Amino acid sequence: MNLQQLRFLNEIVRQGLKISDAASALYTSQPGVSKQIKLLEEELGIEIFVRNGKRIAAITEPGKAVLEIAQRMLHDAGNLKQVAQEFHSQDSGHLTIATTHTQARYALPPVVKKFMKRYPKVKLGLHQGNPTQIAEQVLSGEADMGIATESLSLYDGLITLPCYEWNHCVITPPNHPLLEEKKLTLAKIAQYSIITYDFAFSGRGKINAAFEKAHIEPNIALTAIDADVIKTYVELGLGIGILAKMAFIPERDKHLRMIDAAHLFNPSTTKIALRKNEYLRGYTYDFMELFAPHLTRKIVEEAMHIA
Repeated sequence: MNLQQLRFLNEIVRQGLKISDAASALYTSQPGVSKQIKLLEEELGIEIFVRNGKRIAAITEPGKAVLEIAQRMLHDAGNLKQVAQEFHSQDSGHLTIATTHTQARYALPPVVKKFMKRYPKVKLGLHQGNPTQIAEQVLSGEADMGIATESLSLYDGLITLPCYEWNHCVITPPNHPLLEEKKLTLAKIAQYSIITYDFAFSGRGKINAAFEKAHIEPNIALTAIDADVIKTYVELGLGIGILAKMAFIPERDKHLRMIDAAHLFNPSTTKIALRKNEYLRGYTYDFMELFAPHLTRKIVEEAMHIA
């Protein structure tokens, strides 16, 4: 048994039981992958996969147990490399962050600027996606951390740390009737076509919940996955927008107007997600503290230990 065989096993499962896709992802040959899995099965004395001819149809029950142990061993092997890198080169390496468009575009730029100035030798990567994709990237090791508002706490393999709360706002074209209202209400918002986030993004659940609680049916005319698209269509006069307040920048969004809606929708919390039992490089702790100053190394390490 060796780590290469365990990597092959893990990748086959990750690729939906397709050996050809696993071989391609690992830059090796399909026969080579099949041979190593057969050798692993022979050594363990069990069948890991149910086969239909040359194709894999399913993973067996003992195979599931083997996979779980294999993933832990691969995780620990990765941690060993991280430990070695930390002591050999404390100020260089890689840091990959999976996050949403809103965070990457509006919350992270000043943090990234400070981090890159402090660690010029660290190669930083930003992967944008929806919350589910973000969680899966962190779980698989494709990303070192995830930053998002929704869904991250739903995964058993992750620990989540609250960073900050934010609220929604309503945006309109100049001279819109809503701007004349003394107090913004859900009923008044519902009189107009609404452009807002897709359900998986940026507190959309909080928006829906507010209207449902008030027994008001909003006229959602268009949804998008990022604030820039929402603002574009509001500028075109296709409706009013509901978006994260951080995404409205007066000096840039001169053709729009903003109305605070914090009193209408419950605040949302942006969180950082990390894999449980992960060994973190020193600069990873620094990045988190730059993003959320209350997340000191001590607090993060305590959270990792409890998990």
